[in-house]
Amino acid sequence: MKNIILRPWKTEDTKVLAAAANHPQIAQNLRNVFPHPYTVADAAWFINDCIQKEGTDQLLRAIEVDGTIVGSISVAKKDDVYEKSAELGYWLTKDYWGQGITTQAVKMICKEAFDRFDIIRIFAEPFDDNTGSKSVLEKAGFVCEGTMRDGIYKNGRVRSYCMYALLRREAQLLYGE
Repeated sequence: MKNIILRPWKTEDTKVLAAAANHPQIAQNLRNVFPHPYTVADAAWFINDCIQKEGTDQLLRAIEVDGTIVGSISVAKKDDVYEKSAELGYWLTKDYWGQGITTQAVKMICKEAFDRFDIIRIFAEPFDDNTGSKSVLEKAGFVCEGTMRDGIYKNGRVRSYCMYALLRREAQLLYGE
């Protein structure tokens, strides 16, 4: 089993982040705010943003495997009528796909988010054709609540996305207190 830790981002992670994130197959399954190519300047901006937001209503973590940064994961609380919900987001560098790392990272950050925040639900919105991400969520205990048909526009193409969610009571049963 690989040693997986989630840790806050540090400014010295900039070059490693830029190299790990710079792959078109990562960007194609994320929102447009995640660029490709992913440059050192993009990494510096992201890490600075993470450092500034640390301690707020977000968890923004590097995924580290055996001492190497291989991805990023976050949970961000929502507001207004969604104040008891938080959104999960993540990506993993391509060389580490299919090894169970993301599923473990999702479980770890969800447990931390439920422990730290007054929320009852964590949701994620993978693109419908992203079978790997949907599998990660299902293995972590998330339930698909539906498909938003033709709900997004990415790279000149209309696509659908899914709504997955994990409730606090489900997480307590799956992950323990």
